Amino acid sequence: MSFEIFTALFVFMLVALITPGPNNTMLLSSGVTFGLKRSAAHICGVNIGFALMAFMVCLGLGAVFMASPLLHNGLRFICAAYLLWLAWKIANSGATQDSDAAAHPQTFIQAALFQWVNPKAWIAAIAAAAYSVQGKPILSASIIGGVALVVGFPSSLSWVTFGAALSQFLKSPRALRAFNITMALLLVASTLPLLIH
Repeated sequence: MSFEIFTALFVFMLVALITPGPNNTMLLSSGVTFGLKRSAAHICGVNIGFALMAFMVCLGLGAVFMASPLLHNGLRFICAAYLLWLAWKIANSGATQDSDAAAHPQTFIQAALFQWVNPKAWIAAIAAAAYSVQGKPILSASIIGGVALVVGFPSSLSWVTFGAALSQFLKSPRALRAFNITMALLLVASTLPLLIH
């Protein structure tokens, strides 16, 4: 992979992973509700899960889904349904101290598996495959997955850290409720392109 292609890939991943989307909305919400330390597994799951997904998509998995209308449409509706369910959960969540004992941030496995129903992750992984070097699929997929890890962790950390800092201003139940509803509406908005496509 040439330096120019690598640089373009790096910039693409930075833009794709640091901009708002389902992952960053949920990481921000986790930072507000649970803080940085308790969100660590969520951060790791998002980034390792996405890097693995990007690796597999670059090896040809993305082409399989894009070539099959049944798989493509099925994935769209599964993604939309799961995002709507998550939006409902976020809208009804509260501060850790006010919630029941069962409340907890996403686990590593939950966050990693979420990548497979995250429409923005699919779009980013399929677009990243365009940076592959012809004739070197494993090397290309490894580089793309590696760049996703290098760029993804600081991006996710910034969203959770911002959420943890923001929690200082959301002490009242009313303010926290308004924040959670806003985050839920952003997730709902991210499902609209899936439903009207």
